[in-house]
Amino acid sequence: MAAAAGGLAVGTGRAAAADAPVPYPYLVGRGIADVTGAAAESGMMGYSKPDQQTSGIHQRLRARAFVVADPASGNRVAWCCADQGILPFAVFRAVLARLATAYGTVYTEQNVSLSATHTHAGPGGCSHDLAYNLGTLGFQRQNFDAVVSGITEAIGAAHADLRPGTLTLGRGELTDASVNRSRAAFELNPQADKDVYPLGIDPVMTVLRFRQGAADVGAISWFPTHGTSMTNGNTLISGDNKGYASYVWEHDTAGVRHLDAAPGFVAAFPQTNAGDMSPNLNLSPGSGPTEDEFENTRIIGLRQSTAAQRIHASATIPVSGGVDSRLRYVDMSRVRVDGRYTPDGLVHHTSSGVIGLSTLAGSTEDGPGIPGLFEGTPSPLAPLLERVDAAVPAWLAAEQSPKTSVVPGGLLGATPDVLPLQLVKIGRLHLIGGPAEYTVVAGLRIRRAVAEELGVPLEDVLMQGYTNGYGQYVTTPEEYDGQQYEGASTLFGRYTAPAYQQEFAKLAASLRDGTALAPGAPPPVSALGTLNVQPGVVLDSPGLSRSYGQVLTDAAAGYGPGGRVTVVFVTGHPKNDLRRGGTFLEVQRLRGRDWVRHLDDGDWRTTYRWRRTAVLTGESTATITWDIAPDTPPGMYRIVHHGDAKNGLTGRVVPFTGVSRAFTVS
Repeated sequence: MAAAAGGLAVGTGRAAAADAPVPYPYLVGRGIADVTGAAAESGMMGYSKPDQQTSGIHQRLRARAFVVADPASGNRVAWCCADQGILPFAVFRAVLARLATAYGTVYTEQNVSLSATHTHAGPGGCSHDLAYNLGTLGFQRQNFDAVVSGITEAIGAAHADLRPGTLTLGRGELTDASVNRSRAAFELNPQADKDVYPLGIDPVMTVLRFRQGAADVGAISWFPTHGTSMTNGNTLISGDNKGYASYVWEHDTAGVRHLDAAPGFVAAFPQTNAGDMSPNLNLSPGSGPTEDEFENTRIIGLRQSTAAQRIHASATIPVSGGVDSRLRYVDMSRVRVDGRYTPDGLVHHTSSGVIGLSTLAGSTEDGPGIPGLFEGTPSPLAPLLERVDAAVPAWLAAEQSPKTSVVPGGLLGATPDVLPLQLVKIGRLHLIGGPAEYTVVAGLRIRRAVAEELGVPLEDVLMQGYTNGYGQYVTTPEEYDGQQYEGASTLFGRYTAPAYQQEFAKLAASLRDGTALAPGAPPPVSALGTLNVQPGVVLDSPGLSRSYGQVLTDAAAGYGPGGRVTVVFVTGHPKNDLRRGGTFLEVQRLRGRDWVRHLDDGDWRTTYRWRRTAVLTGESTATITWDIAPDTPPGMYRIVHHGDAKNGLTGRVVPFTGVSRAFTVS
């Protein structure tokens, strides 16, 4: 493979002599970029509530990328995880197109792996599948561009950062950051599977440690728990518990300041098989360990970050060997599943995607859906629905039994049937890139199938969900029969998980044998994929006798540690400029004669809240808060607001800045 523009030569294609020492067997690089979408009046992705519209920022969303190149073979992998609810195939396709423009054939669908942390507190509308845009009132081009640009930038930064380095693995357990929210379905599995998870959870955290020379530069920490610490009543953008886990390690431990030029230490927290893993330890939304969603987000994130840093410190399992990858597009609605992968040993098949009744009920532990609907089977409403719902053909409903079928998403073109399946090898570590949410036992069975085909230990195979696309949930056939929320959201019927086992095993065989595998045809672009009914910004107005950036409520003269500073400014709509890579606020500290940035809108202790105060004239305010940490250096501070206003006549957007009074922290 030729050297890529702006990077390093990856290798000559000749293997090193067998007895030659390889102090740095890989080239490794890391990067990070902002993927935050519209901070106001944009539907949020995750809970499918049209009235859950963004109203500000608690923490910005980031994409964290790593590139690993094998000098011996010339192969490389670009891996990226973004603080997003899902990673739609539309985003994957667009990122690949931009990478092709920048790097030619260096990065392709075969060696690029994109996944999501599954936060439910970010702007949505980034899919071309209608079902996943309904809650956001359609496709949101502004959010889509922010995510695609940020991921591309993060991979580009990792590409430019390639240096000789090493990788090591560490493993440990974390038992107080998740709970099985679908225990009734879990208990339907055979005892041998349940015995692997005696607590009903997958407690394993796997940490991949990145070093350039002798310097630690990053880590990927895989662990399954849902991004639902923030409830469906929240409207502030947040990376949820995994976003906070990254922030703690990067900002608090490694001293990273995200608006600075250098990437610093990059700490990514992707998911594994998180389909039935909830962070709400009391099994109700926003409950457990406390009754406050912000504190729960902090605690569950901190537990993940603390465990990851502990494992990272002793991550000494050497990673060596080749880098390779395979991706294949599979029509999951038309898979003939061999008896080797089915519970009864007989041949079965999948069918076109259908959304079940319990999907509409929502997960009562994380985010209830339509009032009056309940998870489980049989549903008391099933007879009624069978009479009035003619949308699902009888043959398809029979194929999906015992699901109470309500929406034939595949037939309507609202949910995808064709999905990308990927397998990535980085030395001894194998990542199964699955475009769905896999329960712990479904993930276990897929991992077993791949490990058996490869002839490697099970612990060296991870089930990474939310990767390169999204096809809802995957439960085992036994769990499917219970028709909890996850089973009803298993699109392709009772044998969806066995189909994934079989198709991922095919990828594993190809990887093992070094053979080519026909990639298949990618999913088509839906004709309804870019529809949008979300209103945009018409105009802004400061209001009579007011100016943009004017302070309406000022700071007090002084505060002590633990105090809260609140300043209200006249502002414009944040959709005028997302300020991606920037900030809507600064907490500035006086050093000598200069005011320098102390915190911004990506920090945990600040919030930026936008509120429309007059609809017809386009007036709005920005409320900025700062909760002062106990270890804040004493001195003189001020609050700065950066905003943008749109002229209704010319359409011109003009930036402005507002500044509070100076105040002391003592």
